[in-house]
Amino acid sequence: MNNLSWKEAIIQILKEAGKPLHYTEISSRILDTKLRTRVGATPAATVNAQISTSIKREGTASPFVRVEEGRYALRELLETPQNTQSDAENQIITSFGMFWRRSEVDLSKPSAALWGIAEPGSKPVDFSDQRGIYILYDGREAIYIGRSHDRGLGQRLYEHTRDRLAARWDRFSWFGLRPVEDDAKLGDLPQQYAAHSIIPALESILIEALEPRQNRKRGDGFEAIEYLQKTDEKLEKRRLKKALESLVDAGS
Repeated sequence: MNNLSWKEAIIQILKEAGKPLHYTEISSRILDTKLRTRVGATPAATVNAQISTSIKREGTASPFVRVEEGRYALRELLETPQNTQSDAENQIITSFGMFWRRSEVDLSKPSAALWGIAEPGSKPVDFSDQRGIYILYDGREAIYIGRSHDRGLGQRLYEHTRDRLAARWDRFSWFGLRPVEDDAKLGDLPQQYAAHSIIPALESILIEALEPRQNRKRGDGFEAIEYLQKTDEKLEKRRLKKALESLVDAGS
């Protein structure tokens, strides 16, 4: 099994592709071809950071070229270099989850763990202390939009199991501002954001949340990583224990 550096693995994938790729696609191919044995919790974000940092620090000496939002190519494969601005500098929404199931979260206590993974094989991340915007659904109908600002997302969801909305929602989506570090921990909230990035971020949240039929693509500049829900292991163990107890009782 190979264990190339991130930079070496990215170069190899782009060279084999022979064309620009989105950083999430580069990440997927690195995982599929097992060019890295350790990928951390956010392989796609790591790929984006590696390329963006190389472009920012090395300039025209970087082997990478940014051809459009989130898409990169090898400089040697392009005749002319393109815009080398780092996507990470303008990113507001860093991570999000769509239509997560309430039943897969242990909401019996405050600050419920909210586990998600960026890709199969990556480390799970607990988003219970994520800050941002969330939406509650009854089926696929959005019934409430809220924000987690002074309290984490897990705390806010817990509160909605004990207020007037308690029996009215079964799924939720969220859009987070705290970045995910490679050790699967949430980073600090940025102190400020570029003004020109705020409008695209708001547009992107609405498009992702409402899925209007006439919008054929995500909002411009939306490069956040989508996380898939992972059932709380403690909840799974309790369910298994209950199932085994039921089998024992049935056999008595």
